[in-house]
Amino acid sequence: MRIGRSTWFTLSLAIMFTVLALDAGVACADNDGGGAQLFATIPDGLRFPEGLTLNPATREIIVGTFDTDAGRPNKLLRFEHNGRLVAQRSFAGALLGLAFHAASGKIYVANFGASKIQRIAAAFDGSTAIEDVASIPIIGAPLPRSVPNPDGSSDSIAFGSNLFPSPNGLVFDKSGNLYFSDSFQGAVFRIDNAAACGPGCSVTTVSRDPLLATAGFPPFGANGLALNADQTALFIANTGDDRVLKLDLSSHQVSVFAESINGADGLFFDRSGRLWVAANQSDEVVALNPNGRVVARLGAFGGISRDGTPDGLLFPASVVILEHELFVTNLALPLTPTVGDEPEEDVRRYTISRLRVPEH
Repeated sequence: MRIGRSTWFTLSLAIMFTVLALDAGVACADNDGGGAQLFATIPDGLRFPEGLTLNPATREIIVGTFDTDAGRPNKLLRFEHNGRLVAQRSFAGALLGLAFHAASGKIYVANFGASKIQRIAAAFDGSTAIEDVASIPIIGAPLPRSVPNPDGSSDSIAFGSNLFPSPNGLVFDKSGNLYFSDSFQGAVFRIDNAAACGPGCSVTTVSRDPLLATAGFPPFGANGLALNADQTALFIANTGDDRVLKLDLSSHQVSVFAESINGADGLFFDRSGRLWVAANQSDEVVALNPNGRVVARLGAFGGISRDGTPDGLLFPASVVILEHELFVTNLALPLTPTVGDEPEEDVRRYTISRLRVPEH
Protein backbone atom coordinates (compact mmCIF):
# COMPACT_ATOMS: atom_id res chain seq x y z
CA MET A 1 0.00 0.00 0.00
CA ARG A 2 1.29 3.44 -0.89
CA ILE A 3 0.99 6.17 1.74
CA GLY A 4 0.61 9.74 0.57
CA ARG A 5 2.00 12.89 2.12
CA SER A 6 -1.26 13.81 3.82
CA THR A 7 -1.44 10.37 5.43
CA TRP A 8 2.15 10.68 6.68
CA PHE A 9 1.31 14.09 8.13
CA THR A 10 -1.74 12.70 9.91
CA LEU A 11 0.25 9.78 11.31
CA SER A 12 3.03 12.10 12.47
CA LEU A 13 0.55 14.29 14.33
CA ALA A 14 -1.05 11.24 15.91
CA ILE A 15 2.32 9.96 17.10
CA MET A 16 3.30 13.40 18.41
CA PHE A 17 0.09 13.84 20.39
CA THR A 18 0.33 10.29 21.74
CA VAL A 19 3.85 11.00 23.03
CA LEU A 20 2.70 14.30 24.55
CA ALA A 21 -0.23 12.58 26.22
CA LEU A 22 2.04 9.90 27.66
CA ASP A 23 4.44 12.55 28.92
CA ALA A 24 1.58 14.48 30.52
CA GLY A 25 0.41 11.32 32.25
CA VAL A 26 3.75 11.01 34.08
CA ALA A 27 4.60 14.67 34.24
CA CYS A 28 6.11 14.34 37.70
CA ALA A 29 7.66 10.90 37.28
CA ASP A 30 10.99 11.17 35.51
CA ASN A 31 12.85 7.92 36.25
CA ASP A 32 12.28 4.28 37.06
CA GLY A 33 12.38 4.67 40.83
CA GLY A 34 15.88 3.25 41.06
CA GLY A 35 14.69 -0.28 40.34
CA ALA A 36 11.85 -0.18 42.90
CA GLN A 37 8.69 -1.89 41.67
CA LEU A 38 5.18 -1.47 42.98
CA PHE A 39 4.23 -4.37 45.24
CA ALA A 40 0.88 -3.15 46.54
CA THR A 41 -1.26 -0.06 47.04
CA ILE A 42 -3.03 0.24 50.37
CA PRO A 43 -6.83 0.77 50.35
CA ASP A 44 -8.20 4.22 49.59
CA GLY A 45 -8.88 6.22 52.76
CA LEU A 46 -5.79 4.89 54.53
CA ARG A 47 -2.54 6.83 54.71
CA PHE A 48 1.09 6.46 55.75
CA PRO A 49 2.09 2.76 55.64
CA GLU A 50 4.94 2.42 58.11
CA GLY A 51 5.40 -0.83 60.03
CA LEU A 52 6.28 -3.99 58.11
CA THR A 53 6.84 -7.66 58.84
CA LEU A 54 6.41 -10.98 57.08
CA ASN A 55 5.26 -14.51 57.74
CA PRO A 56 7.87 -16.75 56.05
CA ALA A 57 5.62 -19.82 56.19
CA THR A 58 2.82 -18.21 54.18
CA ARG A 59 5.03 -15.62 52.41
CA GLU A 60 2.51 -12.97 53.46
CA ILE A 61 3.54 -9.34 53.97
CA ILE A 62 1.94 -7.46 56.87
CA VAL A 63 1.77 -3.65 56.95
CA GLY A 64 0.56 -1.17 59.57
CA THR A 65 -0.49 2.44 59.02
CA PHE A 66 0.70 5.44 61.02
CA ASP A 67 -1.91 8.19 60.81
CA THR A 68 -1.91 10.54 63.79
CA ASP A 69 -5.03 12.42 62.63
CA ALA A 70 -7.66 11.46 65.22
CA GLY A 71 -10.34 11.49 62.53
CA ARG A 72 -8.51 9.00 60.31
CA PRO A 73 -8.44 5.19 60.65
CA ASN A 74 -5.39 3.01 61.13
CA LYS A 75 -5.27 -0.61 60.10
CA LEU A 76 -3.12 -3.69 59.99
CA LEU A 77 -3.09 -5.08 56.44
CA ARG A 78 -2.24 -8.59 55.25
CA PHE A 79 -1.04 -9.10 51.68
CA GLU A 80 -0.33 -12.27 49.76
CA HIS A 81 3.07 -12.54 48.09
CA ASN A 82 1.49 -11.46 44.81
CA GLY A 83 0.36 -8.16 46.39
CA ARG A 84 -3.30 -9.08 46.82
CA LEU A 85 -4.88 -7.72 50.00
CA VAL A 86 -6.51 -10.58 51.92
CA ALA A 87 -7.38 -9.03 55.30
CA GLN A 88 -7.44 -5.78 57.23
CA ARG A 89 -8.03 -5.09 60.92
CA SER A 90 -8.79 -1.69 62.44
CA PHE A 91 -6.70 -0.49 65.40
CA ALA A 92 -7.23 2.37 67.84
CA GLY A 93 -3.97 4.31 67.78
CA ALA A 94 -1.18 4.87 65.25
CA LEU A 95 0.95 1.83 64.40
CA LEU A 96 4.72 1.72 64.04
CA GLY A 97 6.97 -1.35 64.35
CA LEU A 98 5.73 -4.88 63.68
CA ALA A 99 7.33 -8.24 64.47
CA PHE A 100 6.20 -11.77 63.64
CA HIS A 101 6.66 -14.47 66.30
CA ALA A 102 6.64 -17.84 64.56
CA ALA A 103 6.23 -20.11 67.61
CA SER A 104 2.99 -18.47 68.70
CA GLY A 105 1.78 -17.45 65.25
CA LYS A 106 1.25 -13.87 66.43
CA ILE A 107 2.14 -10.45 65.09
CA TYR A 108 3.37 -7.96 67.68
CA VAL A 109 2.54 -4.31 67.17
CA ALA A 110 4.13 -1.14 68.56
CA ASN A 111 1.05 1.03 69.01
CA PHE A 112 2.60 4.49 69.18
CA GLY A 113 -0.75 6.19 69.65
CA ALA A 114 -1.75 4.03 72.61
CA SER A 115 1.78 3.71 74.11
CA LYS A 116 1.36 -0.06 74.15
CA ILE A 117 2.73 -3.26 72.72
CA GLN A 118 -0.12 -5.37 71.34
CA ARG A 119 -0.46 -8.63 69.43
CA ILE A 120 -2.85 -10.36 67.06
CA ALA A 121 -3.04 -13.72 65.32
CA ALA A 122 -0.99 -13.70 62.11
CA ALA A 123 -3.97 -15.09 60.15
CA PHE A 124 -6.15 -12.20 61.31
CA ASP A 125 -9.31 -10.95 59.68
CA GLY A 126 -11.49 -7.93 60.34
CA SER A 127 -12.78 -9.22 63.69
CA THR A 128 -9.78 -11.01 65.20
CA ALA A 129 -9.15 -10.08 68.83
CA ILE A 130 -6.36 -7.62 69.61
CA GLU A 131 -4.49 -8.42 72.83
CA ASP A 132 -2.65 -5.92 74.99
CA VAL A 133 0.80 -7.16 75.93
CA ALA A 134 2.33 -4.29 77.91
CA SER A 135 2.07 -0.58 78.54
CA ILE A 136 5.25 1.43 78.02
CA PRO A 137 6.77 2.71 81.29
CA ILE A 138 7.46 6.41 81.73
CA ILE A 139 11.17 6.78 82.49
CA GLY A 140 11.84 10.28 81.14
CA ALA A 141 14.59 11.47 78.86
CA PRO A 142 18.22 10.34 79.16
CA LEU A 143 20.91 12.57 80.63
CA PRO A 144 22.37 15.38 78.48
CA ARG A 145 24.75 14.39 75.71
CA SER A 146 28.19 15.99 75.47
CA VAL A 147 29.29 16.60 71.87
CA PRO A 148 32.98 17.37 71.26
CA ASN A 149 34.00 20.18 68.89
CA PRO A 150 37.11 20.29 66.67
CA ASP A 151 38.66 23.05 68.78
CA GLY A 152 38.61 20.89 71.89
CA SER A 153 35.50 22.46 73.42
CA SER A 154 32.20 20.63 73.75
CA ASP A 155 28.49 21.33 73.54
CA SER A 156 25.80 19.85 75.73
CA ILE A 157 22.44 18.68 74.36
CA ALA A 158 19.70 18.49 76.99
CA PHE A 159 16.58 16.51 76.12
CA GLY A 160 13.10 17.55 77.19
CA SER A 161 11.49 15.62 80.01
CA ASN A 162 7.85 16.18 79.04
CA LEU A 163 7.73 13.09 76.85
CA PHE A 164 5.10 10.44 76.31
CA PRO A 165 6.11 6.80 75.87
CA SER A 166 6.59 6.15 72.15
CA PRO A 167 7.25 2.50 71.17
CA ASN A 168 8.69 2.17 67.69
CA GLY A 169 10.99 -0.63 66.43
CA LEU A 170 10.46 -4.28 67.45
CA VAL A 171 12.62 -7.40 67.16
CA PHE A 172 12.52 -10.87 68.74
CA ASP A 173 15.61 -12.81 69.79
CA LYS A 174 15.89 -16.59 69.45
CA SER A 175 14.68 -17.11 73.02
CA GLY A 176 11.42 -15.27 72.42
CA ASN A 177 12.39 -12.08 74.22
CA LEU A 178 11.00 -8.97 72.54
CA TYR A 179 13.16 -5.84 72.27
CA PHE A 180 11.59 -2.52 71.41
CA SER A 181 12.78 1.06 71.05
CA ASP A 182 11.26 4.24 72.44
CA SER A 183 11.94 7.17 70.12
CA PHE A 184 11.15 10.03 72.50
CA GLN A 185 12.44 8.62 75.78
CA GLY A 186 15.71 7.55 74.12
CA ALA A 187 15.52 3.99 75.35
CA VAL A 188 15.46 0.31 74.49
CA PHE A 189 13.21 -2.02 76.47
CA ARG A 190 12.78 -5.80 76.65
CA ILE A 191 9.85 -8.09 77.44
CA ASP A 192 11.13 -11.51 78.46
CA ASN A 193 9.34 -14.50 76.90
CA ALA A 194 6.75 -12.15 75.45
CA ALA A 195 4.49 -14.89 74.09
CA ALA A 196 3.90 -16.33 77.56
CA CYS A 197 2.68 -13.18 79.29
CA GLY A 198 0.17 -10.39 78.94
CA PRO A 199 -1.69 -8.30 79.46
CA GLY A 200 0.61 -6.50 81.86
CA CYS A 201 3.92 -8.10 80.85
CA SER A 202 6.92 -6.92 82.82
CA VAL A 203 9.07 -4.45 80.88
CA THR A 204 12.82 -4.17 81.52
CA THR A 205 14.86 -1.12 80.59
CA VAL A 206 17.86 -2.40 78.63
CA SER A 207 19.36 1.02 77.89
CA ARG A 208 18.52 4.66 78.36
CA ASP A 209 21.42 6.40 76.70
CA PRO A 210 21.94 9.94 75.33
CA LEU A 211 22.89 8.42 71.98
CA LEU A 212 19.38 6.96 71.73
CA ALA A 213 17.72 10.39 71.86
CA THR A 214 17.86 13.16 69.28
CA ALA A 215 17.52 16.90 68.86
CA GLY A 216 17.60 16.45 65.08
CA PHE A 217 15.14 15.95 62.24
CA PRO A 218 12.93 14.00 61.80
CA PRO A 219 12.40 14.20 65.58
CA PHE A 220 12.64 10.46 66.27
CA GLY A 221 15.55 9.00 68.20
CA ALA A 222 15.81 5.23 68.72
CA ASN A 223 13.84 3.66 65.91
CA GLY A 224 14.37 0.48 63.83
CA LEU A 225 16.01 -2.55 65.47
CA ALA A 226 17.91 -5.60 64.23
CA LEU A 227 19.92 -8.33 65.95
CA ASN A 228 23.13 -9.69 64.45
CA ALA A 229 23.42 -13.40 63.64
CA ASP A 230 24.96 -14.47 66.95
CA GLN A 231 22.64 -12.14 68.87
CA THR A 232 25.44 -10.45 70.76
CA ALA A 233 24.54 -6.98 69.56
CA LEU A 234 21.40 -4.99 68.90
CA PHE A 235 21.57 -2.44 66.08
CA ILE A 236 19.44 0.67 66.46
CA ALA A 237 18.59 3.40 63.97
CA ASN A 238 18.61 6.95 65.32
CA THR A 239 16.56 8.77 62.72
CA GLY A 240 17.13 12.38 63.77
CA ASP A 241 20.89 11.88 64.14
CA ASP A 242 21.29 10.02 60.80
CA ARG A 243 23.05 7.19 62.58
CA VAL A 244 22.95 3.48 63.16
CA LEU A 245 24.01 2.57 66.69
CA LYS A 246 25.29 -0.68 68.19
CA LEU A 247 24.24 -1.88 71.64
CA ASP A 248 26.49 -4.58 73.10
CA LEU A 249 24.09 -6.91 74.89
CA SER A 250 26.72 -8.05 77.39
CA SER A 251 28.08 -4.69 78.50
CA HIS A 252 25.02 -2.62 77.44
CA GLN A 253 27.44 -0.09 75.96
CA VAL A 254 26.05 1.97 73.08
CA SER A 255 28.38 3.06 70.28
CA VAL A 256 28.07 4.63 66.84
CA PHE A 257 28.17 2.00 64.09
CA ALA A 258 27.48 4.17 61.01
CA GLU A 259 27.10 7.89 60.35
CA SER A 260 25.37 10.02 57.72
CA ILE A 261 22.51 7.67 56.85
CA ASN A 262 19.98 10.37 56.02
CA GLY A 263 16.94 9.58 58.17
CA ALA A 264 17.98 6.06 59.25
CA ASP A 265 14.76 4.17 59.98
CA GLY A 266 13.92 0.48 59.55
CA LEU A 267 16.69 -2.16 59.77
CA PHE A 268 16.99 -5.73 58.49
CA PHE A 269 19.91 -8.17 58.14
CA ASP A 270 20.16 -10.25 54.97
CA ARG A 271 21.62 -13.74 54.67
CA SER A 272 25.02 -12.33 53.74
CA GLY A 273 25.28 -10.37 56.98
CA ARG A 274 24.65 -6.98 55.40
CA LEU A 275 22.50 -4.60 57.43
CA TRP A 276 19.90 -2.90 55.23
CA VAL A 277 18.73 0.53 56.38
CA ALA A 278 15.75 2.54 55.15
CA ALA A 279 17.10 6.08 54.66
CA ASN A 280 13.82 7.94 54.80
CA GLN A 281 15.17 11.41 53.97
CA SER A 282 17.16 10.30 50.91
CA ASP A 283 14.46 7.99 49.49
CA GLU A 284 16.67 4.93 49.30
CA VAL A 285 17.73 1.83 51.17
CA VAL A 286 21.40 1.21 51.85
CA ALA A 287 23.36 -1.86 52.89
CA LEU A 288 26.12 -1.71 55.51
CA ASN A 289 28.96 -4.19 55.83
CA PRO A 290 30.26 -5.41 59.24
CA ASN A 291 32.40 -2.25 59.50
CA GLY A 292 29.42 0.07 59.01
CA ARG A 293 30.46 1.01 55.47
CA VAL A 294 27.79 1.53 52.80
CA VAL A 295 28.29 -1.21 50.19
CA ALA A 296 25.02 -1.00 48.23
CA ARG A 297 22.23 1.47 47.50
CA LEU A 298 18.80 0.64 46.12
CA GLY A 299 15.83 2.72 45.07
CA ALA A 300 15.15 6.36 44.30
CA PHE A 301 12.24 8.76 44.09
CA GLY A 302 11.06 9.39 40.54
CA GLY A 303 8.13 11.74 41.11
CA ILE A 304 4.40 11.33 41.58
CA SER A 305 2.55 9.27 39.00
CA ARG A 306 -0.75 10.28 37.44
CA ASP A 307 -2.70 8.02 39.82
CA GLY A 308 -1.21 9.78 42.86
CA THR A 309 1.25 7.06 43.84
CA PRO A 310 4.97 7.71 44.32
CA ASP A 311 7.22 6.38 41.58
CA GLY A 312 9.89 4.43 43.44
CA LEU A 313 10.63 5.20 47.09
CA LEU A 314 9.28 8.17 49.02
CA PHE A 315 10.10 8.36 52.74
CA PRO A 316 10.92 4.63 53.01
CA ALA A 317 10.27 3.59 56.59
CA SER A 318 10.54 -0.16 57.15
CA VAL A 319 12.26 -3.01 55.33
CA VAL A 320 11.97 -6.80 55.32
CA ILE A 321 13.66 -9.38 53.10
CA LEU A 322 12.08 -12.57 51.81
CA GLU A 323 14.61 -14.70 49.94
CA HIS A 324 16.01 -12.31 47.30
CA GLU A 325 13.29 -9.68 47.53
CA LEU A 326 13.33 -6.57 49.69
CA PHE A 327 10.00 -4.98 50.61
CA VAL A 328 9.73 -1.41 51.85
CA THR A 329 6.87 0.79 53.02
CA ASN A 330 6.63 4.26 51.49
CA LEU A 331 5.47 6.31 54.45
CA ALA A 332 5.29 9.49 52.34
CA LEU A 333 4.65 11.60 55.43
CA PRO A 334 4.92 15.41 55.10
CA LEU A 335 6.86 16.81 58.04
CA THR A 336 7.57 20.49 57.40
CA PRO A 337 4.98 23.19 58.16
CA THR A 338 5.38 25.05 54.87
CA VAL A 339 2.72 24.07 52.35
CA GLY A 340 3.90 23.06 48.91
CA ASP A 341 7.56 22.27 49.61
CA GLU A 342 7.39 18.46 49.91
CA PRO A 343 6.44 15.88 47.28
CA GLU A 344 4.74 13.88 50.05
CA GLU A 345 1.95 16.47 49.98
CA ASP A 346 1.02 15.36 46.44
CA VAL A 347 0.58 11.67 47.26
CA ARG A 348 -3.03 10.50 47.06
CA ARG A 349 -2.49 6.74 47.20
CA TYR A 350 0.11 5.02 49.36
CA THR A 351 2.29 2.08 48.42
CA ILE A 352 4.65 -0.71 49.34
CA SER A 353 7.60 -1.27 47.00
CA ARG A 354 9.63 -4.33 46.11
CA LEU A 355 13.30 -4.45 45.05
CA ARG A 356 15.71 -7.19 44.08
CA VAL A 357 18.48 -7.76 46.65
CA PRO A 358 21.92 -7.97 45.02
CA GLU A 359 23.86 -11.10 45.88
CA HIS A 360 27.15 -9.26 46.41
